[in-house]
Amino acid sequence: MKVAVAAGAALLMLTGCAANEAAPATDEAQASSLSGTLAGAGASSQDAAQQSGWIAGFQTANADVTINYDPSGSGAGRESLQQGAVAFAGSDRAFKVDEIEAGPFDACLTNDIIEIPAYISPIAIIFNVEGVSDLNLDAATMANIFNGSITNWNDPAIAEMNPDASLPDQAIVAVHRSDKSGTTGNFTDYLAAAAPEAWTAGSVEEWPAEISGGEAAQGTSGVVEAVKNGVGTIGYADASKAGDLSTVKVKVGEEFIAYSPEAAAAIVDASPLEDGRSAGDLAIELDRASTAEGVYPIVLISYLIGCEQYADEANAELVKEYFSYIVSEEGQKAAETAAGSAPISDTLREKAVAAVDMIS
Repeated sequence: MKVAVAAGAALLMLTGCAANEAAPATDEAQASSLSGTLAGAGASSQDAAQQSGWIAGFQTANADVTINYDPSGSGAGRESLQQGAVAFAGSDRAFKVDEIEAGPFDACLTNDIIEIPAYISPIAIIFNVEGVSDLNLDAATMANIFNGSITNWNDPAIAEMNPDASLPDQAIVAVHRSDKSGTTGNFTDYLAAAAPEAWTAGSVEEWPAEISGGEAAQGTSGVVEAVKNGVGTIGYADASKAGDLSTVKVKVGEEFIAYSPEAAAAIVDASPLEDGRSAGDLAIELDRASTAEGVYPIVLISYLIGCEQYADEANAELVKEYFSYIVSEEGQKAAETAAGSAPISDTLREKAVAAVDMIS
């Protein structure tokens, strides 16, 4: 049996156990008897949802529980869970099957892990072109803009999809992330899947070095500022950060779809689970090239990751209760309010609840 997680990371024992006390207490409900400290780390994309949504809501209902989440990045979060430094991780991608098989997961008794797509965020394609407030683009045209093949806003490929727009004879400035980013990973994954002939650089978290031109900016805020303050600019960013910038409608089938929480959640439901996973591992194989009605295919899915069997029973109890709150309708609404994320559907929630119930 593996040794329980070290004191600095493993957290205090619970003084009470009640399987259904994770949801915030009502006036009629008994006060929570949960207590202890829980540590998590990982995706910065989840930070607003974690701090202002989930942690705030859960600690309000469970006053003797302290949850700490370090937005150190997806890779760091996964490594911290494997090393037993935290009890759960947030990650903008699921563990790969070979990574799970290789292990080790020092916080767990086995290499069986729980992965739940709990945070869904549409990625908006933002632009700033004088006189143009609405813009339709298909995947191939978008790929050719970002790979540098289309360089002017009145290019025939853009004009054909926007017959009513007054497109200027103006250079396109395509803005991309300069840092390694889950947002870049999901955006390029969409381009690679939906326009493979135009986008040959693959699905990558770091902007391909072979693509010259455009403008690089640090972080989501940097991209948003570069697009906002530039001339003829276009970029990609978490939709919650788009502000008052204009956004592209993306061609799906024969329609052009604007991003929305509902459309972002719909693409997740329209996509299958990855093969070769355990029952509690809900890694989604996003169908970026879907033509299903009403789906928005450029989304970021961020996962909650924990052990199926914990080495420390205290961690098991708190993680199970915390994850239960996060996937609940109330928890998802809290994240939507705090971070602008798309609440998971009832269909996905049913699968998530079943996965959380496996934690012990």
